[in-house]
Amino acid sequence: MRASIVIVSYNGRDYLRRCLVSLQAHLRAVEHEVIVVDNASRDGTPQMVREAFPQVRLIARDTNAGFAGGANHGLRAARGDAILLLNPDTTIDGDILSPMLSYLDAQPDTGILAPKLANEDGSLQLSCRAFPGFSTAIFNRYSLLTRLLPKNRFSQRYLMSDFDHSRIAGVDWVSAACWLLPRSTYERVGPLDEGYFWSIEDVDYCQRVHRAGLRVVYFPQAAVTHRIGGSSETAPARTLIGRHRGMWRYYRLYLRPGAAHLRVPVDALVALGIGLRCALLLASSGVRGLVGRGDSRVGGSG
Repeated sequence: MRASIVIVSYNGRDYLRRCLVSLQAHLRAVEHEVIVVDNASRDGTPQMVREAFPQVRLIARDTNAGFAGGANHGLRAARGDAILLLNPDTTIDGDILSPMLSYLDAQPDTGILAPKLANEDGSLQLSCRAFPGFSTAIFNRYSLLTRLLPKNRFSQRYLMSDFDHSRIAGVDWVSAACWLLPRSTYERVGPLDEGYFWSIEDVDYCQRVHRAGLRVVYFPQAAVTHRIGGSSETAPARTLIGRHRGMWRYYRLYLRPGAAHLRVPVDALVALGIGLRCALLLASSGVRGLVGRGDSRVGGSG
């Protein structure tokens, strides 16, 4: 089989339905299979898939494994020569597989190939980034400084906002809303790190791809419409907490000082910063009451 499409879903029935309809309409030129890994949804998602899309391979989990765990479940089940990891809050309006597969065939050192992402109004979504560093804490996409001074060099460098998004290029990392992985990448790099329940797992995996001597490539010759946050809006508290736990894990794996005498003070400052940021965002979004509910869990990357 030429390609497997793996979609991890959690309580996103209507998004998933639109995604699957768009795949049905536009991916007829390439032999492929579609695998939906449902992370114990309570909104009737498994029933919808069984009834409306009987050709889709459904893996209905009894527990929520998070995005990385769900994706790994799908990756293990996939039979294709290449695997398209796709968010349920995406749609396509053309054949994205043919040009992407052709590029992989011609460029065997490509570990991840990611299409251009567009917002629902057709505007560009900044989906490729530089690897985060300490400055990213105050110059990220949502920070006040980025909003007030969008052309400052720190924000531009991280967000790649001054990058020519019309050209194919190797980049540090790309959003996992849509990735095409050659099977050889999965075999060489391994599964996603399930220590990230939600978010940051895509940055981590791109780090590992680079360290394996492969390229991460932004490929605007194919485009996908992505509703940012569509996969996570059913559990905002869990999303925020998972994202900040992922930040801490990423820091410890890739940014922690090598000098032993610096680790304790830097660890303390980073932990304090991440904790305060998480608390402020929880308070400002009004979702504090959801924290601690066992059913407030997410399962797709946003």
